[in-house]
Order: sequence, then structure tokens, then C-alpha cells
Amino acid sequence: MNDPEQEIIDQNVRRTAGISALRKIGKIVANEDHADRDKARVVRWFIRYGWMIMLGVLLLLAYATGMI
Repeated sequence: MNDPEQEIIDQNVRRTAGISALRKIGKIVANEDHADRDKARVVRWFIRYGWMIMLGVLLLLAYATGMI
């Protein structure tokens, strides 16, 4: 049989390892959330201003080809 002190130590080691793993998982999730927010910000920017840029490019193309 295991010594009661050794069982307490083993339980503390498992608890500490579990807490450490949860912290690492929390950091990974936070990083992914941050990346998702950045992607959403870029998409919103393109929706907001992309049509103006596309219109400008089309006007330049039309001017360059002599349509205007």
C-alpha cells in the first residue's frame, strides 16, 4: 500500500499539473479569440471601404483603356 503522505503528494502533483494545463489551454483560447477579432476587424474594414477602393480601381482601368 502507498504511504498516506505519498498519496497526498501525488494528489498535489496531479492537481498542479491539471491547473497548469488549464492555464495553457486558456492562453491558447485567448490567442485564438484575439486572432478571430483581428480577422473580423479586417473583414469589416473591407466591407466598409473595399467598395470605394474597387470603384477607384475600375475608374483607373477605364481611364487607362480609354473608356473615359
